[in-house]
Amino acid sequence: MALPWRRRAQRNPSSRPDACGLVLDVVVPAHFRCPISLDLMKDPVTLCTGITYDRESIEQWIESGNGTCPVTKRELTDWEIIPNHVIRKMIQAWCVENQGYGIERIPTPRIPVTSYEASEACRRIEAGVALGDARRCGEAVTRINMWEKESERNRRCIRESGAGVVLATAFDSFAWASIEKHSGLLEEILSSLTWAYPNGHDGQDKLETSASLNCILRFMNSDDLAVRKNAVLVLKEIVSSSDGCRETVSAFEGMAEALTRIIREPICPASTNASLASIYNLTSSRTFLTRALELGVIHLTLDLLVDSDKGTCERVLAVLDKVCDSREGREAALRHALTMPILVKKILRVSNLATELSISIIWKLLLRKDNDGLDDRTPTIIEAIRVGLFQKLLVFLQIGCGDDGIKKKVKDLLKLVNSYKDKVDCVDSSLDLKHINRSP
Repeated sequence: MALPWRRRAQRNPSSRPDACGLVLDVVVPAHFRCPISLDLMKDPVTLCTGITYDRESIEQWIESGNGTCPVTKRELTDWEIIPNHVIRKMIQAWCVENQGYGIERIPTPRIPVTSYEASEACRRIEAGVALGDARRCGEAVTRINMWEKESERNRRCIRESGAGVVLATAFDSFAWASIEKHSGLLEEILSSLTWAYPNGHDGQDKLETSASLNCILRFMNSDDLAVRKNAVLVLKEIVSSSDGCRETVSAFEGMAEALTRIIREPICPASTNASLASIYNLTSSRTFLTRALELGVIHLTLDLLVDSDKGTCERVLAVLDKVCDSREGREAALRHALTMPILVKKILRVSNLATELSISIIWKLLLRKDNDGLDDRTPTIIEAIRVGLFQKLLVFLQIGCGDDGIKKKVKDLLKLVNSYKDKVDCVDSSLDLKHINRSP
């Protein structure tokens, strides 16, 4: 049985068509294909039964709890997986011979890290911490980061060896010693913690110390964008996993400035979303919220909301919803001219969650019982009607999405805007229904 490999002529315009100008098929030899995935093997390995598979496929088979050879059905008496260098070299030679058909040579695979190697690297880090030896610790951290880049399997193996706790302990130890002296090592460890964040209190406690948090804050203000990104990713994990730590983090002078700067000067979507998640968790602190509002968090998030993807849009709305729980947050939102037009636009346009968050924010701005004393909201209500709030709320009820709580808020808002409709000269009657996300 042969697997046809269609030549991709557009990738290789110099490849030769046949005499009739037809696209040719390249047949992959059967013994070059993995019996599980039926794809060309990139890292062929052989089991004790003598059958060769692609490493990724057979490891997934074994990790799923299977104890037999997929082809022979024989029970595996030896779990060792042996690289088949002969088949791999034959596959590489075949790829080179067929380069004219758009087939790329598979790279020579690296040998995956073993549990022993990962544990040994962790022991070297622990020894370096105990002796205060930054060089020994740095060598082991560099080796771990190198292994992690090679494959997801390596990353999983390193995490399972307990590297998260070891790395967090090392970070805290060298941060206490001297951030300036060990900045290079601390940056390396921080990079590792973005994918090997510790589970459990043992490792997390090490990242919640004043020394660790001060180091992370300093890195968030670094001129190196990669370092700044890694710092905010780790901070997001810290404030998401520990309620008790949020008050400590929020009290750090300059924390609100660093987080809002990442939104103002975006690095990448991951760092922006991490900053939004951190702000969401930290706004429970009044001190942090007040400073974030002074720094223009309402303006920044609304600007971000104008043109963002679904995930970012939902995070921004979650932050705004949390901020509008406070009186000062609602005051700041009401002062912004684009608040209502943008929120109304997001209803029935992004996702069910975004719709519910938008409605929740609008309800808080217009109907919270403790809104007494705020400026007259009549202009805001009229603006909401003009940009289509009334129609969208009606459609929301008609399509039947949302729980009872959000439906009650919709009905409350409908009563409010209905009483103001006669005061509006022109009502936007256009409603683009193609963006509506119906409930499953």
